[in-house]
Amino acid sequence: MSHQENAEYFRGRGAQINTHNKFFRNQYTAEHIEGIDEPLLENSSTQLFEEHPKKIVSISNSPDLSFVQSINPYQGCEHGCLYCYARNAHEYWGFSAGLDFENKIIVKRNAAQLLEKFFNKKGYVPATIMLSGNTDCYQPIERKLKITRSLLEVFLKYKHPVSIISKNNLILRDLDLIQKLNDLNLVHVAVTLNSLNEDLRQKLEPRTVTAKGRLNLISKLTEKNIPVRLMLAPIIPGLNSDEIPNVIKAAADAGAHAASFTMVRLNGSIAEIFTDWIYKAYPDRADKVLNMIAECHDGKLNDSRWGTRMRGDGVLAESIHNLFKISVNRFMPGRNLKELSFEHFTPSNGKQLDLF
Repeated sequence: MSHQENAEYFRGRGAQINTHNKFFRNQYTAEHIEGIDEPLLENSSTQLFEEHPKKIVSISNSPDLSFVQSINPYQGCEHGCLYCYARNAHEYWGFSAGLDFENKIIVKRNAAQLLEKFFNKKGYVPATIMLSGNTDCYQPIERKLKITRSLLEVFLKYKHPVSIISKNNLILRDLDLIQKLNDLNLVHVAVTLNSLNEDLRQKLEPRTVTAKGRLNLISKLTEKNIPVRLMLAPIIPGLNSDEIPNVIKAAADAGAHAASFTMVRLNGSIAEIFTDWIYKAYPDRADKVLNMIAECHDGKLNDSRWGTRMRGDGVLAESIHNLFKISVNRFMPGRNLKELSFEHFTPSNGKQLDLF
């Protein structure tokens, strides 16, 4: 009998299990597995946990990232994407990287106040800040909490450049702020889209907007001349790698100005979560997909090498890189994102903060 051959796949979920938290001596299990009800893509069983951080901007020195500064108003993500590398960080909060990551969300309601303080630090030199580096700043709970919107208000007040990445068309709610930022060349938007296959999306990213919805998002933004990048991430060999040309063409037709991609990497607990999931969701091709992923990462599912962990290496990875480059050259010739401006930044210079 093959791995998990008779295991039941639970639709509407991302992770099918709660993996063991490596920081815990004991582990817990779910004795009763129920379905979930998600009006407006929101998990009705979501629990919110308040964090009151002293700072909100994270500084990264990773050579694999195109940004140095980022803000994550939420930890954990209701979207439930199987492959999300941010799952592992949930273990530091005492939760599992599995189902806990999807329904135990840590929120930072004071994010905007902290950002304003950050901008007023003595000697601060503006550099683009990414919203978000880990979990989606426009995940479903943002509809109610509006933390991301409050952050954009601060970016606009201080005329500071910001780059937004999301897969949720909730971005359009804040189009008024984004348009004003764009008037000063202060914003880029990256829309994540990795498949046009609706069946795959429902299993791989169960509480996300459809591909059609994301393409419409790209169209709505580019109609307003807002710079939009397609983030084709992650590429999973044997699952969505054959869709690269079609996804890039669809995004280009919708008006996208540029495209990037990353290879899937199953680090930490994600290897167990993904392996369990694929044997349940796609038992006929599970072995092939896992072997192809390992082929792109030096024979291992868990790859943490700087420089290659998000790009992959080997013959298969090289062929994927070539297909991506050819597709971009074919469907997005001569397109690029305009440069963000740093000349408008206006700190309060120690004067009383008046936003709050």
